[in-house]
Amino acid sequence: MSTPLKIDIPATLRAKAPHTYVPPFVIRWLERIVHVKQMNRFLAEHTEERDFEFARVLMQDELKCSFSTEGTDNIPKSDTPLLFVSNHPLGGLDGIILALLLGEQRNYNIRLIVNDLLMNVKPLAGIFAPVNKVGKQNRDYARQYEQLWESGMDILTFPAGACSRLQKIKGEGWVVRDLEWQKSFIRHAVMYKRDIVPIYFDGRNSSFFYKLALWRKRLHIRLNIEMLYLPDEMYKATGKHFSVKIGKPIPYTTFDASKKPAEWAQYVKDIVYSL
Repeated sequence: MSTPLKIDIPATLRAKAPHTYVPPFVIRWLERIVHVKQMNRFLAEHTEERDFEFARVLMQDELKCSFSTEGTDNIPKSDTPLLFVSNHPLGGLDGIILALLLGEQRNYNIRLIVNDLLMNVKPLAGIFAPVNKVGKQNRDYARQYEQLWESGMDILTFPAGACSRLQKIKGEGWVVRDLEWQKSFIRHAVMYKRDIVPIYFDGRNSSFFYKLALWRKRLHIRLNIEMLYLPDEMYKATGKHFSVKIGKPIPYTTFDASKKPAEWAQYVKDIVYSL
């Protein structure tokens, strides 16, 4: 039997910020909003599951979530590696669901690009490709990232780099929408000749999450406080049903010099939201 894994907030903080003192009450607060007790209980009960199987039991048994899909026939059947891009409304559970869905369709030959903090969830580390969004990029992660693009693995990414926020859009009012999409996925798609499959994930976090994000921005607080609540948002989604729509592939040859990479990124984002 495998040794039970544990989420250890103090150890994670020491690794990410070794010279920073964190008061005990802050650690207790983090342990509460991360649901450390619940997650460690679940980890202890599922010591044998890893990667996609762990994701499946987390979604079905622990969170009891379900999803329906439209457009799976748009996913190419060839072995040519693809780049799947999606909006990012939930900040965690959407990635787990999409990894499972696309894994089933593509023989589980897929990796999800994530914040490197998620590598602390060891049973899922095998389906993650980490990037450091807080501080300097780890050299090993950077090398693994480029090797991933050179491999025959499919890649799933959220080009916004963060989950959706409540925004006031002209002509639409207040809507939950991704922030600006980063252009790097366009450059990588062209460089490594990967067609892009657009995905729209229909979901949203709690009103508390969006209000916290708005007030943080109004108070000019740079620390992304709301991100800390994403595990809490995942547990709030317990029992919910989500829908996923998959669009037609966009050939990488589409992204020529007629537009700048940032404009092409917006072009793909518009297609996703048109789904």
